This record gives sequence, C-alpha cells and structure tokens, in this order.
Amino acid sequence: MKNKFRALSKISLVLIYFVIVAGAIVRMTGSGMGCPDWPKCFGYYVPPIEGKQLLFEPNKNYQKGMMILIENEAFLVAKNDFTSENTFDTANWEVYDKHDYVAYDPVHTWVEYINRLIGVLSGIPILIFSVLSFWFWKKNKWIPIISTLTLFGMGFQAWLGKTVVDSNLAPYKITVHMVMALLIVAFILYLIFASKTSYKPQTFQRKFYNILILALILSLIQIILGTQVREFVDEQTKLIGYQKDLWLKYPTLNFYIHRSTSILVLFLNGYLWFLNRSEVLGFNKLKLVVYCVLLEVSTGVMMYYFDFPFLSQPIHLVIASMLFGIQCYILLECIYKKRQNQLA
Repeated sequence: MKNKFRALSKISLVLIYFVIVAGAIVRMTGSGMGCPDWPKCFGYYVPPIEGKQLLFEPNKNYQKGMMILIENEAFLVAKNDFTSENTFDTANWEVYDKHDYVAYDPVHTWVEYINRLIGVLSGIPILIFSVLSFWFWKKNKWIPIISTLTLFGMGFQAWLGKTVVDSNLAPYKITVHMVMALLIVAFILYLIFASKTSYKPQTFQRKFYNILILALILSLIQIILGTQVREFVDEQTKLIGYQKDLWLKYPTLNFYIHRSTSILVLFLNGYLWFLNRSEVLGFNKLKLVVYCVLLEVSTGVMMYYFDFPFLSQPIHLVIASMLFGIQCYILLECIYKKRQNQLA
C-alpha cells in the first residue's frame, strides 16, 4: 500500500508540473479566454473546431448553457434545453455577461481546452491517494491530513480557474492561481518524502537551514514578481500587438525588482551549494537547484535582450516552479535531520 501511495504521489507531481507547463503555454499563446465559460467550453463538453458551429442553426437541439456567437458582438447562452425553429427566437437566449470577451479562435480554444483536460487528469491520482492515505493514520496522521488538503486544494484551484475566466483574466487572480499551484506542489512533495522507507545520510547545519529558508522565500517572491511582469507583458501585447522589442521598453518597478533580485537568488543558492560541498552535508539535490537558477537567469536574459525567443517564457516559468519544488524537498530533508538531532 505504501508503494502504491508513493507511486501515485509521484505521478500526481508530474501531472501538476504538466498543468503548469500547459498553463504557461496558454499564457504564451494568449489562449486564456479560448473557452469563455467554465467548466464547459462554449457550453460543450467537447468544444467546436470551427466558427460556424457557434452560429445559430435551425432545427437543432440546444442544451442549457450552449453558446452562439452573434456577429462577433456578443455570446448568447441558451436559457434551457430546446429545439430551435426555423426563425431565431430571442426568448430562448440571454446575453452571456460574465465578461466582455467576444471572439472565437480554434487554436486558442483547443490550447485552453487541453490545459483543462490535463488539470482534470491530474486530479484523478490525487483523489485515489487521498483515499489510500488513511492507511497511514496510526503511523503518521499528517499524511492523510496533507492528502486531504491537497484534494481540497485541487478543488479550490479549479474554482480559481473559473474566477480567472469569469474575470477575463484579472491579473491578481492569475497570480493567486499560480501560488496555489505551488502550494499543491509543496503538499505533494511532503507526501512523497513522508512515505519514504529509507533516508540518505545527511548532516543538519543551522546556517545552511536558515539560508535555505531565505532562498525558498525569495524564490516564491520572484515567481510572484515574475507573474506580475508577465501580466504587464500581456497588457502590452493587447495595446501594441506582437512588437516584442517594445514590450519591456517602459517596464514597471516590479520588473526592475525582479531582475535585480535574480542576482541575490543566484548568490544565495550558489552559497548553499558551496556550504553543502565544503561541509559535506549530503544534500545532493542542490546541484539541480544551481542548474535551475542558471537556466532561469539565462532565459531571463534571452527574453529581455533577445525579444522573447520562442518558448522562452513558458520555460522560464516552469524552471522557476521546478526550482521552488526542489528547494521545498531539500527543506523537508533538513527538517527531518533536525528532528533526528533533537531526538538523539
């Protein structure tokens, strides 16, 4: 049972990172409103593949919630189930007024739809391991508690996704959505660590522990600032189009803080790597941390100085999320060694 639980936790972690990748691609392609409603897409379980499917059709069975597009001016949504007649009857329809976004693009729709499918898929192993987690109740009550919190977190994340769509991609809601995804990552990493059967020989050092906490907090702040910079870029795209060399011509203060703080991130994590190596502490995953930081800096430089090369934005976000996850896992290792020292 323990092996199954841990395997499901690992599968969940991989799928959550796939969700983050998919979300980053949605942002890069501007597909966030590809489905203007939630949880369905234009009122369908499987969205339309071409625009004519959103035009009014006579003698068609419409279900409550299905949408039609009227001359790119408004979405109308069916009030109830009905079969349309030869002439359009306004009594069967009402204007979809949760936001003012009125457009259909098949690429955007399917990019967003696939993003949602991956999100649903990631919830399946979480649901299963949440049930299995109660097998650990006598040994470690935190495992079923965190498992249940993860399950509720996924539900809350889905609701946040709905509010993001209903608000037509309100910036602060996108930021909260991202932070919630990182919290779910942290929960799953705890479950993976707590269900281990053996632990590597490592040494707890107070200085290393304190700097690691600071580095983790700084990574989270950087991700939040980076999300806000990305939101600024989205606004610039709407204003001036895809003139990439102009997106950061007049950036906000958040951009300068984000860029400058990256130097501190590089220094702190480099120092942690040095401490771990010189003191032989045994936290070998710090190599991955250094690689992630170097990739983060590299993609950041590419975006600013080389006008956002293809895939540089999603890679930048995904690597930042991976950095946060690895740091969380190392912190869990530190806490475990700290408790061992206290019990000795």
